[in-house]
Amino acid sequence: MMDADVPSAWNTEESRTYSPVDTDREMQYRTYRHESGDLRLKVAPASLDGEDHPGYALTATSYPGLDLSETIRVRTVLTFERCNSIARDFMDLFSANYDGPGSLEDALDYAYERTREHR
Repeated sequence: MMDADVPSAWNTEESRTYSPVDTDREMQYRTYRHESGDLRLKVAPASLDGEDHPGYALTATSYPGLDLSETIRVRTVLTFERCNSIARDFMDLFSANYDGPGSLEDALDYAYERTREHR
C-alpha cells in the first residue's frame, strides 16, 4: 500500500487517534515501517514511555521483533504535526543512505544525527 504522506520506501504500519482518560485532548499515535522490515519509526505521546513529558516522541527501532532489536529516542517535540514532520525527514535521510542490511547502522546514525535535538 502506498501512502501519499510518506516516502516511497516506507509504509504506515499503524495509525490511530485516541483521547486519554485524564484529558479531553485528542492524542495521535503512528508507526512507520521501512520496506526492508529492518526499521520502524514511532510517533507517539512522550508520556507513553512513562515519562512525565508533554508532547510527542519520535523513536526508531532497528530490527523490530527480533532479539537484537534496539530502540533509540530521536527527538521529543510539542506537537504531533512537528514530530511527524521530523519523522518524514528521518525517513528521507535513512532511505538515501540505506543500501541493504549491512548499511542499517550507518543509515540510522546518519538520519539520527541530522534529526536529533542539538543541545
